[in-house]
Amino acid sequence: MANFRSRNFHRASPPSHQKLQSLPPIEPNRQIIHIDMDCFYAAIEVRDHPELRGEPVAVGGSSNRRGVLTTCNYQARTFGCHSAMPTFQALQRCPHLIVMPVRSEVYRRESRRIRRIFQDYTQLIEPLSLDEAYLDVSHHPRSAADIAQEIRSRIRQTTGLTASAGIAPNKMLAKIASDWRKPNGQYEVLPSEIDAFMQELPVSKIWGVGKKAAARLAEHDLRTCGQLQQQSRLQLQQLFGKFGSELYELCRGIDHRQVVSNRIRKSMSCERTYAKDLESLEDRQQHAADIFQELSHDLARFKSDRPIAKLFVKCKYSDFTRSSIERSGLPFQLSSFQDLLDESYQRRSDPIRLLGLGVRFVDPENQIRATQQLKFDWG
Repeated sequence: MANFRSRNFHRASPPSHQKLQSLPPIEPNRQIIHIDMDCFYAAIEVRDHPELRGEPVAVGGSSNRRGVLTTCNYQARTFGCHSAMPTFQALQRCPHLIVMPVRSEVYRRESRRIRRIFQDYTQLIEPLSLDEAYLDVSHHPRSAADIAQEIRSRIRQTTGLTASAGIAPNKMLAKIASDWRKPNGQYEVLPSEIDAFMQELPVSKIWGVGKKAAARLAEHDLRTCGQLQQQSRLQLQQLFGKFGSELYELCRGIDHRQVVSNRIRKSMSCERTYAKDLESLEDRQQHAADIFQELSHDLARFKSDRPIAKLFVKCKYSDFTRSSIERSGLPFQLSSFQDLLDESYQRRSDPIRLLGLGVRFVDPENQIRATQQLKFDWG
């Protein structure tokens, strides 16, 4: 795409034949709810420790052990604190920040209680994490907005926690809408409102558009979905390849992804942050042995018969930049990870503060397609 700037990529109105391009219809009868708990971990800590109410609270690792924040409440966010921020940096921004240790089992227990509430309304539940999920209530005789309101009320009564909700005909819009009235609110995007809703929406809100993609679009003065809609499908394909075609629909509020109740796990990893940087390759390989044992234990508990497709290692350096390397065809054994560590070290030998090992599983759909192709090739 080196010559892309020379192409006619601007915000002029598309030719008439482009205006007539057929698009998949928006499905007005779908009713999708996105439930997002408000500062879930931090809210649980404040609930269980009433003396913290009104204080800036975070959950994460200790600053003297080079920890990072898992989450923080809205009082802490006003100081610029956010998840994944090193704890020492958060304390610099907010010296009176109260950092509570992570209590994973407590959070999982509360998540299970919330999930049971969801199941009273639908079995089409797609968890994204412990604190958020999609619900497809298209089959339900009641309106999705009423259901979302009742679910939020029951969560408050059952757990003492608040949740926000977005309601829309598809997953992307529902997730965007759940941010509109945070905390402890809900917002609905009706089918008739989608066109107007999308016009001024920042492109960064579109599913699949991260910081790099948003920056590339900004280079072409494309910052809102309304501006993006002025581009042809071909122009977006030239910029983003296959995703450009999806982007052409997503910026118009079209998203056909289904709510999948049994999401297939794609990877598993374990990582550790160290109080003292790992300086040498020998340090990395020594600590990798402990992480490998932990990963092996997690895989055994997972009890999956899916084959492993790739192994990977990731490093976070003392300047907080990251790198990773992965390879396919390697046996799941410590020596394989040590070989990857050696390759990673040859690329960059700077001290690291975090080391992680992980696996990626074979995608069943790709496996089926490959098998079908073999049958076709061999007759």
